[in-house]
Amino acid sequence: MIKIIGITGSLRTNSFNTALLRAATSLVPNETALEIATLKGIPLYDGDVEANEGIPQAVIALQGQIAAADGLLLATPEYNNSIPGVFKNAIDWLSRPPSDIPRIFGGRPVAVMGASPGGFGTVLAQNAWLPVLRTLGTRPWFEGRLLVSRANNVFDESGDMVDEKARKQLQVFLAGFTEFVQGSSKLLVK
Repeated sequence: MIKIIGITGSLRTNSFNTALLRAATSLVPNETALEIATLKGIPLYDGDVEANEGIPQAVIALQGQIAAADGLLLATPEYNNSIPGVFKNAIDWLSRPPSDIPRIFGGRPVAVMGASPGGFGTVLAQNAWLPVLRTLGTRPWFEGRLLVSRANNVFDESGDMVDEKARKQLQVFLAGFTEFVQGSSKLLVK
């Protein structure tokens, strides 16, 4: 069984990216499990907090989820043409202490997807992730890209994916990423 952890970069309850991850849970290939993790409870990074109180429990829990997974799927919103601050903040915490970066991120297969009400999906946010993923030593999957634009037409008010073309694109994306994860699993630092 391949285990993938999906993280949405939005704290908003009705986030299109959270809805995208929820849709993905039912579209992953057989023998693959997609578990959705949350950024809720992760405070703003503060080196003084880290030095005086240690790593927050919410961060430690998420580090453990990522380290135990075969792959990492990031569902990124795009705020002001880049990565949302809450998402980057979480990654900054997750990379603490630096000596744990190889255990959490080292060689881990990562895919980035995103949904936006705009016409370009999350192309600029996805591009902004590349140097971050490189710095962390991940194995980004470059064979597919999922940019869900006009997300307000793809999901209904309940957050269910109602656009069949988008559903098929998501299913193909997940199949490709799962295949990449499967081929990369022997390279992971565990």
